[in-house]
Amino acid sequence: MKIILAQPRGFCAGVVRAIEIVERALDKYGPPVYVRHEIVHNKWVVDALKARGARFVEDLSEVPPNGITIFSAHGVAKKVEADAKERGLHVLNATCPLVSKVHSQGRHYLRQGRTVVLIGHAGHPEVEGTLGQIPGPVLLVQTEQDVEALDLPGDTPVAYVTQTTLSVDDTKGVIAALYRRFKDVVGPGTQDICYATQNRQTALLELSKLVDVIFVVGAQNSSNSNRLCEIGLEAGVPTHLIANGDDIRPDWLNGAEVVGITAGASAPEIMVMDVINALRRIAPVEVSTLAGQEEHMEFRVPVELLDVASSNKIGKDGNLEHPTSAEVSCR
Repeated sequence: MKIILAQPRGFCAGVVRAIEIVERALDKYGPPVYVRHEIVHNKWVVDALKARGARFVEDLSEVPPNGITIFSAHGVAKKVEADAKERGLHVLNATCPLVSKVHSQGRHYLRQGRTVVLIGHAGHPEVEGTLGQIPGPVLLVQTEQDVEALDLPGDTPVAYVTQTTLSVDDTKGVIAALYRRFKDVVGPGTQDICYATQNRQTALLELSKLVDVIFVVGAQNSSNSNRLCEIGLEAGVPTHLIANGDDIRPDWLNGAEVVGITAGASAPEIMVMDVINALRRIAPVEVSTLAGQEEHMEFRVPVELLDVASSNKIGKDGNLEHPTSAEVSCR
């Protein structure tokens, strides 16, 4: 069986930074540290950090006074920040810098007197955070039909921002609908779109031309992993979103000579290796990596953690010293 790995795949710089913030906080302050929401959407990563002493909460009321509190990579609303300050919590912000940039752009457009439109998925943590970071009305749209349904005059000055887990390809139809619907529209350039989302989707499209079936390694609640799965299916290739090798059904491989594997931006490389090993138990495999975009982006951790050496328990490659992959359930 031939296996071709997409390039790039897996962890992006924002995810690496978020995980590193939790690890360095544990090293500096000791357990427990409290993380609001899953630090990233991957159960394996969350369970690994739990084993080190991180506690994940959905509400700040679950954090004791003076608790070390970390905001997840998805970002939080201003109200959450104010609540943390009022309760005297020691906050470390792991919001992805590219998400923070979206917040800044939205506030900038609002100050210009424009009506802000957010292109994204209702209920997603990043969208909830962005809606709560812009101090004024923000209209959420997901489809071209949503744009047509906006109750605004055509001469309304409009500005749009987008959820970072959506690529240029994901949003171009909605953006085009905004330009058709309104006379005065501004928005960020394509260079402001999350590089990791676009790169992974472009790599998957290239991969789809060469393989008979695709496995996307990622969590069911990961927006970018689900979108990768959709893109594979749209390209006409049977595509399956799996957490690890245990999720593979042998019948998915019927007639498949070449298997493609990629991973969402919050999926560690060790899970990709788990999938390869599962396939190796089915048949001998030959593994190669597709040529693709090399990523060298790095984001700095908060200043107060710079004096702590990276513990590198999970690290850029998703390797983990403790617990072992056998000790952590990916289900």
